[in-house]
Amino acid sequence: MRGQGEPAGACNEGFGDGQVCGGRGRDHLGQRGVIRALPKLKLIARHGTGIDSIAYVEARSRGIVITNAPGTNSEETADLTFGIILDLERNISLMHAELKSGIWKKRAGHSLYGKTIGIIGVGAIGQAVARRAMGFGMDILGNDIVQRPEAARTGLIFTSLNELLRKSDIVTLHVPLTGATRNLIGAKELRMMKDDAALINTARDGIVRHSALEKSLLGGTLFGYGADVHNGEDPKHLDIYDLPNVVVTPHAGSATYESNLRMGMAVADNILAFVNGATPPNVVTPASFFGVGAGQLAA
Repeated sequence: MRGQGEPAGACNEGFGDGQVCGGRGRDHLGQRGVIRALPKLKLIARHGTGIDSIAYVEARSRGIVITNAPGTNSEETADLTFGIILDLERNISLMHAELKSGIWKKRAGHSLYGKTIGIIGVGAIGQAVARRAMGFGMDILGNDIVQRPEAARTGLIFTSLNELLRKSDIVTLHVPLTGATRNLIGAKELRMMKDDAALINTARDGIVRHSALEKSLLGGTLFGYGADVHNGEDPKHLDIYDLPNVVVTPHAGSATYESNLRMGMAVADNILAFVNGATPPNVVTPASFFGVGAGQLAA
């Protein structure tokens, strides 16, 4: 098994006889080149939930089982989502930097109470965000191809994507990156949003079309943007990173000691089940990989 601290190429160098390959983050353990370099590979155990970096068709054609660790970082990602929301709406990072440089300036922001939050992808993370929004006294809209009845406990009302975009003061993304969700938020969708709305993306970078996002931010038709996901890790510096109404973090949604322990235990459970001849508890199915029930893999 690949060690957690080893570079992405570790599965490709000296691991040719490996039957189990595990790793975390946006590594390359599931890419075609790595899979082809491991002729005896039987299991890819993902330390995390997102699976868009895995060459799923290639792995399936070889009979390789793929597992992940769903639900192990949902609360933590929801925490960070709300941290970014609060930062944007109350100018926390901006005032922090100014005060540390000797500038005393109170910047007016937006209250969350009474505002409407639109959650795109009402799976584990989306529902965790809804629970936090309920505590802030917000109205909650949701959009997902699967309308889970348990989401109603937070007061969430399911609606169409267009209606959600038009009515929400904050739009937050919690869907996996699939063919159906790539560039889900483009120029048309951004034009539907309120001029003083904020867009939050703690899901996957490819869900938002960057050219349209930059135009909206520079043109003042979007109040702010917050992201924990980027095009690559470590990503190329983008001009929008320098805007005062943009808050970015380095894909740290699951970066807590508690979440990492839960993910590690889930990986161990999957591997132990597999090597003992049982079906691992968290096998990634074609339906989940290709986007059936989009919110289910938004963690």
